[in-house]
Amino acid sequence: MTLSAQLWSRNADLAADILAHPFVRGIADGSLPRRRFAAYIAQDAFFLESFARAYALALVRSPDTSTLLVLADLIAGVREELGLHASYASSWDIDMAGVEPLAATSAYTEFLLSTAATRPAEVVYAAMTPCMRLYAWLGQSLDADSAGPYSQWVQAYAAPEFDGIARQLENLLDEQSPDSPEVRSAYRRAMQLELGFFEAANNTDT
Repeated sequence: MTLSAQLWSRNADLAADILAHPFVRGIADGSLPRRRFAAYIAQDAFFLESFARAYALALVRSPDTSTLLVLADLIAGVREELGLHASYASSWDIDMAGVEPLAATSAYTEFLLSTAATRPAEVVYAAMTPCMRLYAWLGQSLDADSAGPYSQWVQAYAAPEFDGIARQLENLLDEQSPDSPEVRSAYRRAMQLELGFFEAANNTDT
């Protein structure tokens, strides 16, 4: 079993908690209040900008051309994801300018940027992989036909193209990362922050 598969398996409890979370279930059956989803999209766009910067920090420190090119592709993937958010912002009249990050958003972005700036590459990949694998898994676990107004969201993350992007990052983790306590800790911390992000989104009423 690859390292990325082992880490995903070790954190199956948190993945299950996220899949069962009221916010995700509200997306799954289309019942999530629109205002909560709109606030989530704005927070997630803020998060994704920091995610792209974390990729960029890893790219600057990449040890070879192959890794550099993969990281460049991954940054391009964030651009595509931000396009989905921009589409929602346009059609749902979501104000994306001047977003004030929630505490859960700040905790996650600060963790990623600090890790990307100061830790070895393998720890950076371990910190970033959970976001990509989790969203691909959520998309594949939900039924777009039942998601109502959120069907586009489910379809985007269920797409083979998104899974392919997640696999690119997992491949970096598998190729360049030894299994270590720090790698395992970074992966689990990211999963915990993902759960906290959905919890904060579910508690947003404005």
